[in-house]
Amino acid sequence: MGRGLRFSEFEVGTEYITPGRTVTEADVVNFAGISGDYNPLHIDASFAAKTPFKQRIAHGMLAASISTGLGQLLGIFEGTTLALMSQTFVYKAPVFFGDTIRLRLTVDATKPSSKGGKGVVTFTSDIVNQDDTVVVTGNWVVLLRD
Repeated sequence: MGRGLRFSEFEVGTEYITPGRTVTEADVVNFAGISGDYNPLHIDASFAAKTPFKQRIAHGMLAASISTGLGQLLGIFEGTTLALMSQTFVYKAPVFFGDTIRLRLTVDATKPSSKGGKGVVTFTSDIVNQDDTVVVTGNWVVLLRD
């Protein structure tokens, strides 16, 4: 079954925080290649220097993608997740090359399934940088076994 938490073990208000992960230039280049998003704001230092950010920034979806991996490091989903039902993302601040991000998940709501043996947990997801600035916020809705 794994070490994950069952639906009934999640309590509203509980917060889970992951270790950090530094976003590198290689991450951005690889993500551009995988996604096909070659926006010059991400890959062209001369272009990015002329923007309000004054430097290249990581893709917002890269930070969001990294957060899903960070979430797995918590172990709370291991062997008990039945489905990731939805995720939302609101981009609040840039992620620069060299920033270290971590994920903070807070349990917002729990709803047992009418069919029993499982339930839905809604989390607020905040991706924060090394200064505790929220760079991406949103929600995760996860179906978990009980």
